[in-house]
Amino acid sequence: MDSVKPMAARADSLLFSSIFPRRNALTGLRLFHSLRSASSRAIDARRSSSKLVSRRMASASSDTRDAPPPIHTITLPGGDSVQIVAAPGLSNSDLRNAIDSALFRQWLKNMQSEMGVLSRGQMCLRQVHIQGLDMFGTGVGFLKFKADVVEKETGRKIPGIVFARGPSVAVLILLESGGETYVVLTEQVRVPVGKFILELPAGMLDDERGDVVGTAVREVEEETGICLNIEDMVNLTAFLDPTTGCKVFPSPGGCDEELSLFLYRGHVEEQIINSLQGKEMGLRDHGELIKQQCW
Repeated sequence: MDSVKPMAARADSLLFSSIFPRRNALTGLRLFHSLRSASSRAIDARRSSSKLVSRRMASASSDTRDAPPPIHTITLPGGDSVQIVAAPGLSNSDLRNAIDSALFRQWLKNMQSEMGVLSRGQMCLRQVHIQGLDMFGTGVGFLKFKADVVEKETGRKIPGIVFARGPSVAVLILLESGGETYVVLTEQVRVPVGKFILELPAGMLDDERGDVVGTAVREVEEETGICLNIEDMVNLTAFLDPTTGCKVFPSPGGCDEELSLFLYRGHVEEQIINSLQGKEMGLRDHGELIKQQCW
C-alpha cells in the first residue's frame, strides 16, 4: 500500500495559500480551533485524478430492487456473529471491498480495543449496513455505513451512522521575520459548506505504518513550497490523553477521523516572506492551484 494515498476531490478545487501576521502566541492555535479546517481539508488529501474516483452509493434500480442484498457474516473474537449487509444497488464486489478496506478493519479494531464500544460488555453490535463507498483507483477512499449498536440492558439503540475516512495530519507553521510572526494558511473552495475556508496545511494519512511526520512534511512542501526539517516538528497532540491515542477527534459523532497536529516555528528573511506573495504552488496534474499571499 502506498504510504500516502493520492488526494481526491481536488480536481474542482481552487486553493490560495495566505500568510497572516500574528501578534500573540495564541493566535495560531485560535485559528486552528476556529477554522476547524483540517478535517474537511483531509478529504482532499488523497490526490487521485477525478477520473480515478468511482462512487458506489445505494440506489435501487428496477433490475436490483427485488434482488436480495449481498450479505456477509463475520465472527468477532468474542464469538459473536455480525451480519454485514450491502444496501440496494451495491454489488457483492462492493461489499467485499468495503469489508476488506483498511477503514472498516480499523473501525472494527477500535470497537474491540481497550476503550472500545464493545470492550465493557454493555453494548453489542448486531448488524452493519454498508450504504456507499468511494473507490480511489483500486482502493476504498471513503466509506459510509450504519452500525446497529444496542445497549444490552435497556435495548436502546446507540447512534451509529459512520463516515469513515481515516487519520489525517495538519501543521501549524509560524514564521518569524522582521519582528513579526506569520501563520501560514491555505484558502480553498469547500462545496459542502458553500464557502471559501481558511485551513492549515493538512493531508490524509493512508499508511498503516503511520508515517505521520513524513506525511506532514510532504503536504506542506507540496502546498506551500516550504521545506520543513522533520527534526524541528513538534507533535502537539503527543501531549493529549494516551487513551485517545494522542489524537484529536474533530467530529466523533459521525466521522472516524483522527487528527495529529504539528507545530513548526522558523526564522526567515523578509525577502522570503515577500517572495511568497502571489506564488503559485500545487500539483497541477491533479487540479491543484495554490496561490500564496502575505497579509
